[in-house]
Amino acid sequence: MFSSPGLSTFGTEAPWNGVSLGAVSPSMRGRVLRALPALGWTMMIGWFSSAQWSAEATHSRLVPLLTALLPWLSPETIGTLHWLVRKGGHAAEYGVLAALWAFALEGWRWPLGLCVFTAFADELRQATTVARQGSVADVVLDTAGAAVLLALVRASAGSFLSVLADALLWLAAAGGTLLLGVNLAADARSGWLWLSVPAAWCAIIVRARATRRPSSSVGGERPPLPPDGHGCR
Repeated sequence: MFSSPGLSTFGTEAPWNGVSLGAVSPSMRGRVLRALPALGWTMMIGWFSSAQWSAEATHSRLVPLLTALLPWLSPETIGTLHWLVRKGGHAAEYGVLAALWAFALEGWRWPLGLCVFTAFADELRQATTVARQGSVADVVLDTAGAAVLLALVRASAGSFLSVLADALLWLAAAGGTLLLGVNLAADARSGWLWLSVPAAWCAIIVRARATRRPSSSVGGERPPLPPDGHGCR
């Protein structure tokens, strides 16, 4: 009674604005669904860049917590830790974004490119606000965090653990050295840093020498064959 050639059905094969809904392949729908977490995390990064997470705002929340947990540290060291936490948060949030884009897309170029674009756009937006300011150094730091995570994702399980161990050792060695310098400049006590920093540097040297050692030396070198290619007759 109400049938019409243009309104015959609302199924997936019916054209909608000239595009058939059934033309969208399952793989394309799956890729769109996999991109939703990355888009959601991008919105979270935008929220982290608001005035609620400015340096002054995190200082009022984080510094009292660090002072309560580490009462033996000087105010200068607490301030350095606050700065390290903020910069580490930059690298971590873009590492998560890179992992989510790697889950949604194939390869590493598109995920890395999207992370760089997001970092640049975010810092550009911060430059237009009163409470925040844009920073080229933060763009570089965000890109480094994304690149490191993508390298870990592409590595095997053994390589992942090895790279993670190296990253933690370098963080302890370089970060501890920076804290020692701040404490010396401020004439503050460093405490356990005098033990942990040399231990981290020693562990880095030992790992570097171990990785340069030829794998053939583990089980002993095989003796060379005679010129004719045969063994003992």
